[in-house]
Amino acid sequence: MERQWERATGPGTLDDMVEDARAAGFPIEKRTVHDWIGRGLLDRPVRRGAGRGSRPGLHSENQRRLFLLLLSKREEMPKRPALALIPLNIWLWWGEECVPLRQALKAFSTWCGDGASPKEACHRAARDALNQMDHPGASDTARNRFIRIFTEIAYQGGRLSEAKRDEFEAAARAVFEPPSVFRSTRLIHAAGPPGALITVDGLIARTSGLAEAVQLVRTKRLTEALLDRAGVLHRHSKREYAALRPGLAAQTTGTLSELFAERTMDEEFNSAGRDLLMALGWLLTSPRAQ
Repeated sequence: MERQWERATGPGTLDDMVEDARAAGFPIEKRTVHDWIGRGLLDRPVRRGAGRGSRPGLHSENQRRLFLLLLSKREEMPKRPALALIPLNIWLWWGEECVPLRQALKAFSTWCGDGASPKEACHRAARDALNQMDHPGASDTARNRFIRIFTEIAYQGGRLSEAKRDEFEAAARAVFEPPSVFRSTRLIHAAGPPGALITVDGLIARTSGLAEAVQLVRTKRLTEALLDRAGVLHRHSKREYAALRPGLAAQTTGTLSELFAERTMDEEFNSAGRDLLMALGWLLTSPRAQ
């Protein structure tokens, strides 16, 4: 079966892009291309000459193909933040030849720019943390409070104040180390297999990093260099985790086994923005990552 984006061959002008779209059954105006360039869905064209009478800029073959891919996915992913995950994933796994870093930065900002995207990512992280840490002795009230505080801290962004950190720690311990079970023993609860233990202190560190990453993007202080480092860290971590995952999964039972389940391709695609946020947070707060 022919894939429409494979029809484009060689560099092309804006007019060529519009003609590509119409030939593939997507009537589209030039302003859409300009809008997508501004949001990082597409890269800017390469200029040819300067001054009056210069020839129209050229879009690379990869960008022409990306344009047709975006158009083919727009019906099922109509919102621009969702479409932005396409160039972001291509940059992560196929490199700058297909999607340059300057475009990836804009695409990531577009994904984050819709408040629903990072907020959903923060809420999902809160739910994941609850599933990893939940203790049978915890109350539903404590669980709901933990999710609310986690999501608020991560989404509001910024460095945790001492008061906010204490509030979050209390909420986490009420779920992970409920007083009815742990007050008399003074033990520390750790879950997960050896080498990947989950603790309250580790959770606080990860949440603090996520909050700082959200703030960095929201205040438009994220640079190409830092995003590039986050991409390198993300790819390295994925390779390292892929080697460890089967062993970790074999050592894990119950609800925690979901933590080490192999992701589908769709899950990998949809998690790219959230995973990059976590990598950024790790870079900002972890001496090991730095």
